[in-house]
Amino acid sequence: MHPQRWRRATHLLVGLGVLAVVVIAVAAAAIFVGDRHGGDAQAAPRPAPAAANPGVVPVADDSEMPTGRGLAATLAPPLADPNLGLLTGRITDALTGDQLWQQGDDLPMQPASTNKVLTAGAALLTLDRDARITTRVVAADQTRAPGLVVLVGAGDPTLSAAPPEQDTWYRGAARISDLADQVRRSGVDVTAVQVDTSLFTGPKMAPGWDPADIDGGDIAPIESVMLDGGRTQPTTVESRRSLTPALDAGRALAAALGVDPATVTTAPGPATGQELASVQSAALIERLRQMMVTSDNVMAESIGREVAAQQRRPLSFSGAVDAITGTLKAEGVDVDGARLVDSSGLSVDNRLTATTLDEVVGLAAGPDHRELRPLLDLLPIAGGSGTLSDRFLDPVASQGAAGWLRAKTGSLTGTNALAGVVTDRSGRVLTFSFLSNNAGPTGRLAIDALAATLRTCGCVR
Repeated sequence: MHPQRWRRATHLLVGLGVLAVVVIAVAAAAIFVGDRHGGDAQAAPRPAPAAANPGVVPVADDSEMPTGRGLAATLAPPLADPNLGLLTGRITDALTGDQLWQQGDDLPMQPASTNKVLTAGAALLTLDRDARITTRVVAADQTRAPGLVVLVGAGDPTLSAAPPEQDTWYRGAARISDLADQVRRSGVDVTAVQVDTSLFTGPKMAPGWDPADIDGGDIAPIESVMLDGGRTQPTTVESRRSLTPALDAGRALAAALGVDPATVTTAPGPATGQELASVQSAALIERLRQMMVTSDNVMAESIGREVAAQQRRPLSFSGAVDAITGTLKAEGVDVDGARLVDSSGLSVDNRLTATTLDEVVGLAAGPDHRELRPLLDLLPIAGGSGTLSDRFLDPVASQGAAGWLRAKTGSLTGTNALAGVVTDRSGRVLTFSFLSNNAGPTGRLAIDALAATLRTCGCVR
């Protein structure tokens, strides 16, 4: 039995620390007014265009870069907090890629959910951001099994049994009701339902996962089709997860088709037959947003398998890890020391270095990998969104970092981690990664204070 984990925040509180103002230019067409007797038309005066000062402006390339000595002096007080436990970290200049500060950055540490930075990065490098997953229903051989249809799992955990007009946990989720409507229109008289889960291979739970986290709402057994990420209460923040998510999806389809849900079984192998219905998931970029902002473990494991499929690797925990780390290594990321067993960071057996995390964020923030730039927008905003919505709120303790710092969080018992980007006082953009293991009771506050220091740091001496 692994030690009890901190419960992960899985709700999204929408807020913006930095307000982007969209400037709307009003282009008014000339209105011609002629007298009713055919007099000359005259143009009405054109109104002046609306103007506004933008709330977000590009940082200057010539902002002064912090020095290692300046950073070390500024970071010394928060680093002295014993609640950080064992702390490793790295800070880099986003524009040049120069390392400015490090502490044990090559020491493998438990990363918790900052591991999702790697999963998102590999997905953006290998997959189309508009890619969608198609879940199908096919008719089995009607001569051998008349009335049997099979729900074919293709890797979408967001399918929902909620009615069309009801919100689900996942934005843009496909619906069981849509599949059922299409099956009814096909004319097949359905008498039995099976679920094809053959796409994913290997164990359904990763090494280092605590089965108690299923009831705790952090994970479900990873299968190729699920309802609402395995949640038993689709829109409840801390809903427990199901032990049988794929069968739950099959039972929901059966109920919608008037078949006894208790008769649903798992197909003995890959299903073939005439397609009767299909639905599609939301686009990849939306699923990545949900994965990163709410730190969704099930979504991370499913997207990891999408990367594995693109790399022609097994759609398993190990296949996904190999595909993710292989993709990043090919782009020059130092993955030495990475020992991963999942794509979400939930396992207590995972190890990553601060260098690996910071280099992935650095690729996204730097000038040479535009395909990775969306990764920055997927990071929660300090004091504003996702798993950082309730952090960096104290104006004194946060040192004004709210809205200026974006980072992926990671939390397990005794572990706190942050990996992201911040603009310092002089207008220089910095990337950073901090990994705290064996942390004390206020370790989360301690790591937030450390990261917040970067916002006020001039550090040029």
